[in-house]
Amino acid sequence: MATSPTVRQPTWPEHLRSRRWTRRFNSVVVFLILTGLAFVVVGIPLGWMVITALKVRTQVFAWPPVYWPNPIRWQNFADVLTNLPMLRFAANSLLIASLNIVGNLLSCTIVAFAFARMRFPGKNILFMLLLSTLMIPNQITLLPRFVLFQALGWVGSYLPLIVPAFFGNAFFIFLMRQYIMTIPRDLDEAARIDGASTWQIFTQIILPLCIPPMTVIAVLTFLWNWNSFLDPLIYISNYQDYTIQLGLNMLKGRYNIQWNLIMAGSLLGVIPPAVLYFLAQDRLIGGIANVGIKG
Repeated sequence: MATSPTVRQPTWPEHLRSRRWTRRFNSVVVFLILTGLAFVVVGIPLGWMVITALKVRTQVFAWPPVYWPNPIRWQNFADVLTNLPMLRFAANSLLIASLNIVGNLLSCTIVAFAFARMRFPGKNILFMLLLSTLMIPNQITLLPRFVLFQALGWVGSYLPLIVPAFFGNAFFIFLMRQYIMTIPRDLDEAARIDGASTWQIFTQIILPLCIPPMTVIAVLTFLWNWNSFLDPLIYISNYQDYTIQLGLNMLKGRYNIQWNLIMAGSLLGVIPPAVLYFLAQDRLIGGIANVGIKG
């Protein structure tokens, strides 16, 4: 009677290697799929914007489409800088974004430290009220804010775009509070034993450990203010005080829209946020990843 061949069972180390290679293969597949989606969603529009910025005006809506400009017109970038004071507009946006960064870092870190470390009546209720403001759309508060700033005489200046940052941002306060709560309280107690005050604990112990979330706040604040269009449109009336986004909008004439110049100006406007992101990339990703969910 013939006996069936014995099937060799994989040993335990071989089984682990098989599972490890399977996980690696799945990770590579997921990475390739996400990279492909990112290329479709981001790469193709960005590439078309670059191509359009290098075209002459007659090739923008030509049919069949011109997939590669001929001739390549680098002069479009120079025309953007000479037709409008774009450098002045960029400096205005940089000023507004920088002051907003200072305001958010000062206010949000202090408030977050109070919610994370200090004890006072109604702390949890106040924190829930703070988080509830995240559900209020910006459009709902648009008219009340305009009436308030008009009564203060701030309309027509940069104050409505800068001063609110010094009163905190609910999302950034939440972000900082969650990160501070992951810092061991033993550090506070040791500093308190050595005679440190609450302010010294905040400035000399907590803040140096909060560089990652502060980087996140700085980068997001810069991006939001650099790309902001609606608020500057409402509050700024002087031409010399226009921001970069208002300047790009001026390239759209009522009857004459030069899309090649608009795309060239948009590319120039992308440079500062892109440079900032690449410089702060490590701390930005680490700051988001290290934010705890404690509390």
